[in-house]
Amino acid sequence: MTSTPSRLAHAGRTTITDVARAAGVSVATVSKVINGRYGVAAATNERVMRVVDDLGYESSLVATSMRRSRTHVIGVLVAEFEPFALQLLHGVSEALSDTAYDVLAYAGAVSSGSHHGWESRSLSRLGGTLIDGAVVVTPTVRLPETSVPMVAIDPHTGPASPATVDTDNLRGAREATEHLIGLGHRRIAHLRGRGDLESARLREQGYREALQSAGLDVDPALIAEGGYRPAEAAEGAAALLDLPTPPTAIFAANDLSAIETMHVASGRGLRLPDDLSVVGFDDVPEAAATTPPLTTVRQPLAAMGRSAVDLLVRMIDDGAEPTHIRMSADLIVRGSTAAPRA
Repeated sequence: MTSTPSRLAHAGRTTITDVARAAGVSVATVSKVINGRYGVAAATNERVMRVVDDLGYESSLVATSMRRSRTHVIGVLVAEFEPFALQLLHGVSEALSDTAYDVLAYAGAVSSGSHHGWESRSLSRLGGTLIDGAVVVTPTVRLPETSVPMVAIDPHTGPASPATVDTDNLRGAREATEHLIGLGHRRIAHLRGRGDLESARLREQGYREALQSAGLDVDPALIAEGGYRPAEAAEGAAALLDLPTPPTAIFAANDLSAIETMHVASGRGLRLPDDLSVVGFDDVPEAAATTPPLTTVRQPLAAMGRSAVDLLVRMIDDGAEPTHIRMSADLIVRGSTAAPRA
């Protein structure tokens, strides 16, 4: 009795032999069809491809890349799958939906040990074998020369690489601080981001410039370490709120630190925004779900992902020149900020 795809389908990986048996042809014929070679009748080609679809057969990416020099896979390299990276991945997926490319998301800094230079190690594993190009999210070092085109998003050292997508962190931080000044706040604290990030440095600079432009002194006591991690942010927020004259407003360098600040304040019985106003940066999905909803500076994360992959595909397919794309950062006013109490 003739074998059918449904009888051949099983829990294990489908092989080229399974496809040949189901289609009633040789393994060599299947190989010709899936690799686009000549010498196969149209009807046979159609039958083989129908079986390929039915069985879900996928040839090895490594073997395909060796034969074709292309895998049609874009690698997205992130340190870890946290909210910032996940929003960028949404944009990458949208941008690739109308192309011939698939996406491989790879977290390179989740194992134990030092993670400095994780992107270089990840690129050496994937570049030229599994992927045709890479979008590297917040690389910690200047990216090395590799065999595949690369676009960096929000690199730690700023736009040093030729192909870079980032946000106007300086202007965004100024707007956040100016918003608090406009509400009447004068003791405005800043919860810093990570010291190794150029974007965090620019956000602190924007905070300082806004205060100075308004004729307000920059008080070192009102600047605390946040580190972009909940434990560090909680410690920094507590230190600010423990000051003899605590701030009436806190601008945190990212949303996760701002949300942690809100938790610390609420745990001390402070009412938001009556007793304390809080502003974040990024506008991750969690920002709108806090109580009250968080006022923040929106980075267009999905749009940044789309722009990065659009540039990368043009570099791969058309030989486009790498470029630096800077996107706007916009203040989103919600319920976590208000005028200070008299």
